[in-house]
Amino acid sequence: MLRAAGVAVDYEDCFADLAVEEPYASQLREAVQFRDLVTAEASIRKLDALYREYAAAQDMRGAALTRRLAVKAKSRAESLGANPRVSEWKRREKTEIASWFRVWLESPDLFADWIELRKKSQEFQERFEARQPSLAAEGEIHRRR
Repeated sequence: MLRAAGVAVDYEDCFADLAVEEPYASQLREAVQFRDLVTAEASIRKLDALYREYAAAQDMRGAALTRRLAVKAKSRAESLGANPRVSEWKRREKTEIASWFRVWLESPDLFADWIELRKKSQEFQERFEARQPSLAAEGEIHRRR
């Protein structure tokens, strides 16, 4: 709220919004959402596209902000995944999402292939497909492209 009002705020934690100036703010404002596995995957793909766009333009500030946003998202997901007040299903889901952000942060070039293999794995199928049948359809859409 203070940042939105133009007040300089020097505070960061995994739940505080990242202070981002224009022209980056408008592109990154809604880039990260992870209410479920489908939105998390879409967010990582969007971040990846923005990161590559900034890197190709040699915009190191934009590339760094994109990575910082991904680190913050991973931290938020880890925190929710460890919170005993969150349902067991959501904790499992947020832990999975945190691992997706970790893989992208460590190996962005491998993420697209890795996520497709991960979603096809027996472990993933057993943990998530019964609860989120749209993931199979979403994976099918990405494989056709």
